[in-house]
This record gives sequence, C-alpha cells and structure tokens, in this order.
Amino acid sequence: MIKIDVFIKDKNWKRHVSNPVEYLNKKAKLINFKKGFIKAKKINLSVLLTGSKEIKFLNNKFRKKNKITDVLSFPNHSPEQTKNKLKKNESIYLGDIVLNFYEINKTKSDFKKEFNKLWVHGFLHLLGYKHFKNKDFYQMKKMENKILKQIKC
Repeated sequence: MIKIDVFIKDKNWKRHVSNPVEYLNKKAKLINFKKGFIKAKKINLSVLLTGSKEIKFLNNKFRKKNKITDVLSFPNHSPEQTKNKLKKNESIYLGDIVLNFYEINKTKSDFKKEFNKLWVHGFLHLLGYKHFKNKDFYQMKKMENKILKQIKC
C-alpha cells in the first residue's frame, strides 16, 4: 500500500485538483507492483504542491541549480538501500516530491494528465530510477507509462 502525505503551499492547486490529498491517494492505490521487486507492506512519501519561487529556492539550495523546474525528488535512501528495503515485507519512507503548479499549468495539455506524469516521474526517482543514460531513460519511461496506464491517465 502506498500512502502519500500532501502539503499544499500554493492555493492555485485547488483550482485544478479540488482535493489533492484524496486525489493522489486514490491514484496511488491503483499502482500495482505484482510482478515487480516491491514487497514492502507500506510505502510512504510526501508531496509538496507549491509554486515557482519555492521550487527555485529548493532547487538552488539542494541541487545548486538556481532555476525554476517542474518537479524535484528528494529520496530518503540511496537507490541500493531503497531497493533492499522494498524487497522486504517492511514499511519504508521513500522521500519527498515537490511539484510546481505554474510549470504544470504552462503546458498546453490537460493539467491533471501533466500533474500525473510529473508526480509519477518523481515517485520513480524515489524508487531509485534515473535517466542519465539512454538505457536508463527508456527503462524509466517504460515504467512511467505502465503506472500511468494503471492510474488511468
């Protein structure tokens, strides 16, 4: 079971997602890892829904990139530790995802669709997925698409 704690720092989020806590947790319940490496009985993470100013501050403070972005992920464990913990029948706190309302709202596509793509992308980073190499990018993209299909996006 995946449980998401949601913190809303920008009131504009509720214009597009009336109850972000309920919305994200409903979507998370649809994620199925039957054939995957995940055996953890409870997976926790947090999502901060904010705006450009705060995400730029966090990006600069933690990644030394003084620019606005759409999503940030802050894993609580190394990829190896995460993978080992997920293989066990234990609980795990994966880490934090930060999403920028204004970058998502800029896109010409459906807001919720873009929102789903980005929180799933951040979630996969918390699970240890990376996309520095083409091979890793395609593997991560494949898993993203699988999850997006599961959550009916």
